[in-house]
Amino acid sequence: MTADAAAGVVDVAAGAVPLAHVVRGGVVESVHLGHLVVTAPDGSVRHALGRPDVVVWPRSCVKPVQAVAMVDAGLELPPRLLALAAASHNGEDVHVAGAREILAGAGLDESALRNTPDVPLLGEAAFAWRLAGHGPEPIAQNCSGKHAAMVATCVAAGWDLDTYLDVEHPLQRAVRSTLVRLTGDAPDLPVTVDGCGAPLFATSLVGLARALGRVGGAPATVPGSAEARVAAAIAEHPGMLAGTRREGTAVMRALPGVVAKDGADGLFAVGLPDGGGIAFKVLDGSGRPRPAVLVAALRAAGFDAPGLDEIAATPVLGGGVPVGEVRAVGIDA
Repeated sequence: MTADAAAGVVDVAAGAVPLAHVVRGGVVESVHLGHLVVTAPDGSVRHALGRPDVVVWPRSCVKPVQAVAMVDAGLELPPRLLALAAASHNGEDVHVAGAREILAGAGLDESALRNTPDVPLLGEAAFAWRLAGHGPEPIAQNCSGKHAAMVATCVAAGWDLDTYLDVEHPLQRAVRSTLVRLTGDAPDLPVTVDGCGAPLFATSLVGLARALGRVGGAPATVPGSAEARVAAAIAEHPGMLAGTRREGTAVMRALPGVVAKDGADGLFAVGLPDGGGIAFKVLDGSGRPRPAVLVAALRAAGFDAPGLDEIAATPVLGGGVPVGEVRAVGIDA
């Protein structure tokens, strides 16, 4: 038993394997370890590296599932804003304006938000935000669309607004119930607090892939459901889910119908139109290998399109010019 196990800490490192090599001048300079799983439409495991059953904090990869729970609880938004409700957005003008529109539609303003104040994720957007005299604010933080949708859901359902982030609030109980239903995981996995202040419920990696697969496949299998509405909104407005220069948005534009959602600390999850799913965790939390691993996993799942090579390309520079690349390893179709 490891010291972490003895202390009751889940050891995500156990059983991790290489997901990507960083190659410089023909030499493997660094290795990114992790876990990866590709599920079939019936939720069974098609491909796995490391431990598909490893317990992870899914971070923002669960936002499409949170959006499903909110729609089931009575949230009504047009597709453009429903996609934003599932977003980790860049803080571009369209994202900030959309979050304000969600609030206004519920008769609320920015004072209702309880997410962590921040500046926009995208460098140019952050510069413009600062230039306009703003500092860190909840509306600019990448989760503001989700939080605006959460308080709008509370208005629709008649739930208390001030306590919407409490783990026992009806909204958060609904999120946990939906997550358990879509992942197939046990309901007693750990809970903590995410970076934005919302409750964060643990999942297995394979459960996360199943959940996103059930969202991605819903337009074909359960049309009209909350899952189908969320998937259709994201497919119609992929730029609202992330934005400029984000690999998830680029993949969704290359492969219409795919739901591709990034998360902090090296997480990524994908729902496929056939109901299959992908989830992986980069052990060191780095985003550097994610594009290459994501594209390799999509191809292993049978999905390819022009432009994926460009999305996967992560050059290693020397003197400002490419002298190597980040390569996914071990993921074969």
